[in-house]
Amino acid sequence: MALTRFERFLGRLLRAVVWMLFAAFKLFAPQQRHGVSRLPPITNPLLLLSAMQLARKIRRKEVTSVEVVQAYIDRIQEVNPLINAMVKDRFSAALQEAAQVDKLIEEETGGEEVLEDRLPLLGVPITVKEAFALQGMPNSTGLLTRRDLISGVDASSVALLKRAGAIPLGVTNCSELCMWLESHNHLYGITNNPYDFERIAGGSSGGEGSILGAGASMIGVGSDIGGSIRIPCFFNGIFGHKPSTGIVSNDGQYPPASGLQMGFLCTGPMCRYAEDLIPMLSIMGGPNANKLSLSAEVDLKKLRFFSVPHNGGSHLVSPVDAQLLQAQKMVVRRLEADLGVKVQELFIPQLKYSFQIWGTMMASPGKDGKPPTTFAELMSEGGKKIWPVWELFKWLLGFSSHTIAAIGLALVELFQSSHPSPFVLQQKESLQQELEELLGTDGVLLYPSHPQISPKHHHPIFTPFNFCYTGIFNILGLPVTQCPLGLSEEGLPLGVQIVTGKLQDRLSLATALYLEKAIGGWREPGKTTAKP
Repeated sequence: MALTRFERFLGRLLRAVVWMLFAAFKLFAPQQRHGVSRLPPITNPLLLLSAMQLARKIRRKEVTSVEVVQAYIDRIQEVNPLINAMVKDRFSAALQEAAQVDKLIEEETGGEEVLEDRLPLLGVPITVKEAFALQGMPNSTGLLTRRDLISGVDASSVALLKRAGAIPLGVTNCSELCMWLESHNHLYGITNNPYDFERIAGGSSGGEGSILGAGASMIGVGSDIGGSIRIPCFFNGIFGHKPSTGIVSNDGQYPPASGLQMGFLCTGPMCRYAEDLIPMLSIMGGPNANKLSLSAEVDLKKLRFFSVPHNGGSHLVSPVDAQLLQAQKMVVRRLEADLGVKVQELFIPQLKYSFQIWGTMMASPGKDGKPPTTFAELMSEGGKKIWPVWELFKWLLGFSSHTIAAIGLALVELFQSSHPSPFVLQQKESLQQELEELLGTDGVLLYPSHPQISPKHHHPIFTPFNFCYTGIFNILGLPVTQCPLGLSEEGLPLGVQIVTGKLQDRLSLATALYLEKAIGGWREPGKTTAKP
């Protein structure tokens, strides 16, 4: 679908302005310096097993939970000074809980099957995004005015994982108030990508993505309202899943969604190995997981596959990187060669308006008629009222307690119209209907995760609309699995989104399992820079 001459002109003009602004920004932004260029290699073989494999070994007494937990503590202590992913640990408590697990296993008389059924994650360590309540841990979401807040309870999804036997090691960094695609705040600092410390780990679940990608955690908890699970998973070379809307409870995370946003926010699993996705989702979904029929067998040869290479060329969004286009084509070739299916390439014109659709729906009032809480109101939590223009002036002088990304979001709200565009609403309804009819109960769609491979620190400030490649599926309520596809020429993760119809999560999860076997899944940072 060709762009008009005017749209091409706007695209070139926007990119020119962006790079001029970035040159000016570098005069004010602090620069990072690293004495080490890459992560140390993984030496403990326990760190290279999936959660399901480790749980099995722990139940069978082939390894103790204490040994596993200690192995991950050692790895975190080794890499966290380089990536700044974990912001608060509970190592002592985790080791005590691991010792209790080992004692329980020694005293269990019902056998391994009883433990597997009752406590499928018994003795397995996990990490949790700091935006989720974890008892005894901070829950600031990077806001300085919440720095002393300690959770007295667990978020619903965290409680379910703990009830299944998992042992939390600590909480990980996120963007300020979870509304930006770089995990950076003035309370904990900035999180680095484990494949390249000069690049972002994504957001808002970037600390979780980074700690997992570094091999310092195996499973974790993230949230997603515009791509906050999928973007960090993409940038850090791991798996993640945004479930169908309403399956996993969002209770116990800050900030809470408001307005229509409550229908767009999703909580889901993040992990290094695809086989852990279904067990985690089954646990985190509680009784709602039964709606997904996750145990039903999926025959990939009987599915219909589609591939959309880009969003149609919106002048607001960067062009899709050539290496990402080639990686997606590689997936198409593998599917056709291995499964004997025909992958149909599509161009869906409404995707061109993904950002406008996302922004319009996020700003819409809820069913009660009340508008969503503004970003400036959230920034004012526990302190004085925030005036975005004044806050920008303070930031230029180095006195603001907020990041430039958060200030920018508050400024944008000042210019948002309270009256949604009928054209945008029409595009949303048309896209919703087209995709639901296209996917049905047996369709799988391949779509880029992001137009760029992991950018350098702060660059997203000047390409702020690129997240719409993920955000559009929050608005549509469709489940999406993020799947890694090896490494780029620069040694950075490649990946693709796998989209299915509502409540058809098992189809994208089964496809991710297949692609992990076919292409290789997560790659240890620094170990290889070969293309997939």
